[in-house]
Amino acid sequence: MDTKVGWGVLAPGRIAALFCHDLALMPDSRLVAVGSRDPARAAAFAEVYGAPTAGSYADVLAHPEVDVVYVASPHPFHAEHATAALEAGKHVLCEKPLTLDHASGAALVATARRCDRFLMEAVWTAAHPVIRDLASRLRSGELGRPRRLSAAFCFAGAEDPADRLRDPDLGGGALFDLGVYPLTLAHLLLGPAQELRAEGRVDARGVDLDVAVTGRYQDGVTADLTVAIDVDRPVVATLLTDRGRVEVVAPFHCPASYSFTPEDGEPIIRNAAEPIIGLGYGNEIAEVNRCLRLGLRESPLVPHEQSLMILRQIDDLRRQVAG
Repeated sequence: MDTKVGWGVLAPGRIAALFCHDLALMPDSRLVAVGSRDPARAAAFAEVYGAPTAGSYADVLAHPEVDVVYVASPHPFHAEHATAALEAGKHVLCEKPLTLDHASGAALVATARRCDRFLMEAVWTAAHPVIRDLASRLRSGELGRPRRLSAAFCFAGAEDPADRLRDPDLGGGALFDLGVYPLTLAHLLLGPAQELRAEGRVDARGVDLDVAVTGRYQDGVTADLTVAIDVDRPVVATLLTDRGRVEVVAPFHCPASYSFTPEDGEPIIRNAAEPIIGLGYGNEIAEVNRCLRLGLRESPLVPHEQSLMILRQIDDLRRQVAG
């Protein structure tokens, strides 16, 4: 691809706004079209972010200058909207979770392969320069061998039962909304989980509000992973190794830096070798653009198998919490 990558956006909500803020910083990208169930909403969003076309979802998928579609709709619609985009011949970056279960995620991956289109789950943490630097130094042995990881992503969400976070019909719950972050961080730093056990609180409609996960990884490494949508806690991650302690500054899913404190020394602050683009979504966009220019159909930073593995973990954890 020698010209700018043309992007289309489905569902112009809060996350799409943050995404488009960073998209505007990318010199090799342009926002071509915005689609919504509400034409007025699409038009208002397009005016703010400079998209020349606004209309329905179908309008975006039919636009000849849209190369890749960013699916930012609520969780239950990811599979439907991403499938429609792939079958329309568009590449897809789909918000997390990719779908609501492993089976539908595997079906979506199969559709991408059948259509010969690029598909990536929008796990911006995996493309974030600080996390990539940390994972690289761990793999090299520079920071020692991991022993125990603790990571928490919690906030006090809306108490209204009709809020998306509390509505089971809209994919509400801590695991769907936040679980991908600590689970992915653990995978990136520790490798595949050997066992995950969960305990949690659910409301009257079965929506998980607060979930604590204990994980066991290779070589006896353990992890404590916590997510919650009804309580505030620091969004931090700490990793103990046989050489010291790693602390990822809050919020750990998009950090500005991390520190390594050797057992017998002072903290060493590590910043990323690559720049953090905008809010961090820019690095995710850069990875999609890079893959498209190379003709790849999945990203090595967020491979299909990784997304499906995390979905399988969430399936199992939700069953455990539901009892």
